[in-house]
Amino acid sequence: MLAEYYEQIETIVLNLTLVALFALMGYAIHDVLKKNDVPLVGRAVVYLVLFLGAAGFLAKGLIQVFWSNSGV
Repeated sequence: MLAEYYEQIETIVLNLTLVALFALMGYAIHDVLKKNDVPLVGRAVVYLVLFLGAAGFLAKGLIQVFWSNSGV
């Protein structure tokens, strides 16, 4: 039974790992910005870059789902 769902399990674990990785990066960045007393504009830029990286992975996943469902 496990062999039948190996690809789905692998995809789910990969996605959960990426979410955990981005969360850990967010916590680390938050800690560094807090300790170094970075101005609000600098914090906004750093968080925007982190969000855009995560949004890129999300867009990639959605494109893969749509392409696989359309038969491409």
